[in-house]
Amino acid sequence: MPMEDLKPHIKEISQLIGGKVSEDEISKELDTYLKVYRVPLETAKKSIVRKYGGNPSLVSRGQKKEISELTTNEQSVDLLVKVVSVNKREVEVDGTIKPVLYGVFADESGAVPFTAWEADRFDFKKGDVIFIRNAYTREWNGQPQVNLGNRAVVEKKDSATVEISEVEVPSFAESVQAKVSQLKDGMNNVAITGRILELEMKVVSTPDGAKPVTSGIIADETGKVQFSAWHDFGLREDMVITIKGAYVKGWRGIPQINFGQRADVTEYKGSFPAADVLARPAKRTIEDLEKIGGGIDVLVSGVVVDIREGSGLILRCPKCKRVVQKNLCRLHGSVNPEPDLRIKAVVDDGEGVLTVIMNRTITESITGISLNNAMRRAKEMMNPLVIKEDIENLLIAHPVEVSGNVTRDEFGLLMIASDARLAEFDIRSEATEMLTKLEGMY
Repeated sequence: MPMEDLKPHIKEISQLIGGKVSEDEISKELDTYLKVYRVPLETAKKSIVRKYGGNPSLVSRGQKKEISELTTNEQSVDLLVKVVSVNKREVEVDGTIKPVLYGVFADESGAVPFTAWEADRFDFKKGDVIFIRNAYTREWNGQPQVNLGNRAVVEKKDSATVEISEVEVPSFAESVQAKVSQLKDGMNNVAITGRILELEMKVVSTPDGAKPVTSGIIADETGKVQFSAWHDFGLREDMVITIKGAYVKGWRGIPQINFGQRADVTEYKGSFPAADVLARPAKRTIEDLEKIGGGIDVLVSGVVVDIREGSGLILRCPKCKRVVQKNLCRLHGSVNPEPDLRIKAVVDDGEGVLTVIMNRTITESITGISLNNAMRRAKEMMNPLVIKEDIENLLIAHPVEVSGNVTRDEFGLLMIASDARLAEFDIRSEATEMLTKLEGMY
């Protein structure tokens, strides 16, 4: 192996033994192991590290990869990259403030953000081509992020060895400004301003161990969204903040904001709607909900076009509350079921359809049919399905306003209603709105 190719290994050995001998001496010993004893390179490196009191298990077994081949859980990987940007900042690690480098690497296959956790150990700058050994990756904004820890070895190369002119290097510096109603699963580097309506501190299990996380609900004039902050930003309820560098993940279609230590979180000092205003459900169209996948505490106006099977007077298992048939629960076998009321309505707002589940309280409120009256009528008619027919007669073709959380699965959008009421069409305003839309078409 040419000496040029051995330089990164020599630097790695020197680092693992704490510089106890010079790189020239290491080079000679490595040459002896390879040419005289004819042992594999990894064995030679471990032998030298062990000889000088280092830990041979830390010797690199990294695999050289291109950026496009990286996953989010590389343990030891080698990369030949060009430094597109590099910046320095201070972060708190285990209670200690330390400088780190961050920026973007690129090669012919793509670009990736990086963090070097020991800034003083690396001297590369923008435009340098470097060969990195023993890097590792973690997920950041849903994508791999290269990390240079205490095992990483960096060597500068000829700048002509990496050409990135054909690679589209994304900007990791500029966040995309968005409103809550515009958030969708998969968005990265998002900037958003909102008021914190709810806040909760908890500890969650991660592949790297238990981590504290601050979660809650943040809102702007277009809606509410859940968030998780993976760093202590000193957040508090009712605080209005601007977050830059957040990313969005979906849970059953509902977008959720995540942001960590690298995000920029500042308190917003401008005017902003009050908490009691933002706490109200935000009105959305079903088409909007289809586009983003769902939402929390949204208000939808539409017309009931169907009442699905499973509506009306139903029986539930007293233990697990599942709906039972012929007094048989799937989990608990034969049970003495409890009666309940439920509506599974299909609501159409002219732009899409949504299934809405209403519990007993909402069913009684919107239909005027109490559970006791439903049981009495079903007994008189000797047919429990008569309650579903009564609900159909009351609700089908009637306008309603429903609010709640909306999720999406293979069957479409589903709202678990927190409130519902019958609505009346305002013919004048509806006609005015329609005329305005028509005028805008010509």
